[in-house]
Amino acid sequence: MSEQRKIVFQGEVGANSHMACNSVYPDYQAIPCATFEDCFQAMENERADLAMIPIENSVAGRVADIHHLLPGSSLKIIGEYFMPIRFQLMGTKGAKIDELTHVQSHVMGLGQCRKILRDNNILPVIGADTAGSARQIAERNDPAWGALAPELAADIYGLDILAQNVEDAAHNTTRFVILSREDKKAVNTGQEVITTIVFRVRNVSAALYKALGGFATNSVNMTKLESYQLEGQFFASMFYADIEGHPEQANVALALEELEFYSSELNILGVYNASPFRAKIREPEANRALRPTPGR
Repeated sequence: MSEQRKIVFQGEVGANSHMACNSVYPDYQAIPCATFEDCFQAMENERADLAMIPIENSVAGRVADIHHLLPGSSLKIIGEYFMPIRFQLMGTKGAKIDELTHVQSHVMGLGQCRKILRDNNILPVIGADTAGSARQIAERNDPAWGALAPELAADIYGLDILAQNVEDAAHNTTRFVILSREDKKAVNTGQEVITTIVFRVRNVSAALYKALGGFATNSVNMTKLESYQLEGQFFASMFYADIEGHPEQANVALALEELEFYSSELNILGVYNASPFRAKIREPEANRALRPTPGR
């Protein structure tokens, strides 16, 4: 029998990233890594076949490390997965929520659950990840310390759930990208496709405005655009962008050609099928657009 294929994630067993691996690739062996850098290293060294990496959250925003790691690696994005995030406030056996003075979790988890911490006057403590924080709280065995983590972590580490689904917003969702060493570009069949790029504009007047103009004139929808600094230089910015469409489509090709003309660097990180979740996001907007305007 062939060896089971492996997918790496950042965090410990029971983390949200672990659950994402199990949901998308249930036949793969999910391998935990301490840091995002370790995930990338495992991929580069061929110790894993795929990586499941969170890139942004609808409440807490982008996962900053990834925007620096992705362009510097040889890995390619081959897919995306949107996962609703539900945080449980957990503590040691028999603990009560009014006993908690400190709660530990990943910085993104703490950012997604500010209200319950504020309402209960609990101090947030940054941990390496959600499930690892749950493990450490179990080991500490102090009723004054709790963790914010997925329900799976409470089961694994023997903690009591003191409050369920404590995230600040019901829409709390994390977008993951799936990384591979192989550039498995989606085939241009007319199905909705996302193309992810990073670019650096030339040092000329209004370069960014001109570089992005091609997307407007060619009717290419840009769903994400973010900038980040390079090597500590405040004037050297890279841009990360997601666009709807395949580079083989005429309008997308024209937009990318114009972008390349005004860029000193352009790299396509992935061309992959859009998640069905995107259609669900757009449904409320479409329904609002169909409503009659008052007074008409």
